[in-house]
Amino acid sequence: MRASDMENADMEQKISRVEIGAATDVGKARQQNEDSYLVSTTSGVWAVADGMGGHTAGDLASRTVVEELGRIPAPSSAAELLANCEARIVEANSRLRRITDARQGRIIGTTVAVLLVYEEFFACVWAGDSRIYRVRQSNVQQLSVDHTEVQELVAEGKLTAEEARSWPRRNVITRAIGTCDDPELEMTNGTLEGGDIFVICSDGLTNHVEDWEIMAIANSNPPQRACDFLISLTLDRGATDNVTTVMVRFDNAAPNASRPIQSSDGG
Repeated sequence: MRASDMENADMEQKISRVEIGAATDVGKARQQNEDSYLVSTTSGVWAVADGMGGHTAGDLASRTVVEELGRIPAPSSAAELLANCEARIVEANSRLRRITDARQGRIIGTTVAVLLVYEEFFACVWAGDSRIYRVRQSNVQQLSVDHTEVQELVAEGKLTAEEARSWPRRNVITRAIGTCDDPELEMTNGTLEGGDIFVICSDGLTNHVEDWEIMAIANSNPPQRACDFLISLTLDRGATDNVTTVMVRFDNAAPNASRPIQSSDGG
């Protein structure tokens, strides 16, 4: 399943030119694809959600989050865009909690990673281990920080990054949408530069593909072709999970800005 989109910036937002690619695959070990993604260029919202393996109806969980994010209208400010994103995720969380109650407490949940852009400002919002990367010229940076048990051990100095790669519980996540009444989101923000490429992906990709490979493929291909290559590479390496990637490339940053994206509580 693949999707591509290209839009010009004389629309609602003042981004000069945006090119998007997206692709998802069930992989080679799973029977059902529990990943979902969103491409909503007019609203400046792109997202990947990964339904939690081992729980009931992970595909329903990821679709619920993406459906809610898809309701975000074209914003009039960066602050409005972020506030709407947070509100939609909270509503998705409430929907999933109601489903859990109706199923006698059988929890369903999902990770989410969201890229928001208004004029030349961006924000990343996430919960779980789906990731957001920024490729800027010859550098790749993971903007999100995994909400996982193993990442906490690395942050505490109890594991090295190399040891973490083979840690037996490396996929145990510590935050997700739908697993508790009050979802915990993390956010970072910044300013776009011309040529910036953002890659949003589920852990089905990063379990098999290195960061430098993501950068090399993103820099040398249009976004849709790059997404197809990344999926193909993952399949070649075994694809032990569902795999999804969305890629967004900005040719030039907008010359005018209102203000940086900030969280609704000023954080």
